Amino acid sequence: MNVILLGPPGAGKGTQAKRLEEAYGIPHLATGDMLRAAVRSGSELGQKAKEIMDAGQLMPDDLMIRMIEDRISQDDCAKGFILDGFPRTTAQAEALDEMLARRGSQLDAVVELKVDEEELVRRITGRFSCAECGAGYHDEFHQPKVDGVCDSCGSTQFKRRSDDTEETVRKRMREYREQTEAIIPHYRQQGLLHQVDGMADIDEVTRQVKAVLDKVPQAH
Repeated sequence: MNVILLGPPGAGKGTQAKRLEEAYGIPHLATGDMLRAAVRSGSELGQKAKEIMDAGQLMPDDLMIRMIEDRISQDDCAKGFILDGFPRTTAQAEALDEMLARRGSQLDAVVELKVDEEELVRRITGRFSCAECGAGYHDEFHQPKVDGVCDSCGSTQFKRRSDDTEETVRKRMREYREQTEAIIPHYRQQGLLHQVDGMADIDEVTRQVKAVLDKVPQAH
């Protein structure tokens, strides 16, 4: 089962992908992780990727496609994959379709986590974590039981991500709308697109996504 998860940064794709990975036994392929792994491997592809990243340039589509093809050729992807962070443009979506078709494969479902921008800003800008153990908290939704003390390790040191600001979140949302939302019609035309409520409780989002995927034919 080959699945794409769509949604703006902060929509919860990573959380849902981990749950789906466990439920269906197919790996979560985040493009950022794949890039870092390719660079670490020292392969020809990894060296090219490192040169491009070191120069501060965007990764060309053909290189991303080659990297994804290389990754899905590995044994743990025999039953499928959950792709997160790619494609972001219509050209990338078309290139991915072509690569999969060449391999005698195809996508089975594209699941978009629909979110409300104002709520997403609240959700992301309120996040903070323990500087020692990394336990996650939130200004509104999940404060430590004892003010200023981590529930998990007792540390009194906390930190926030430097990019969890309202300005950055709104910029990411704008980029998502301008780029990635353009691929929605591409997948809708193919009958692959399914939209779920990304603002629901985490367990409810998982239930909705699994309800979509459980209807997907398992055989390719």
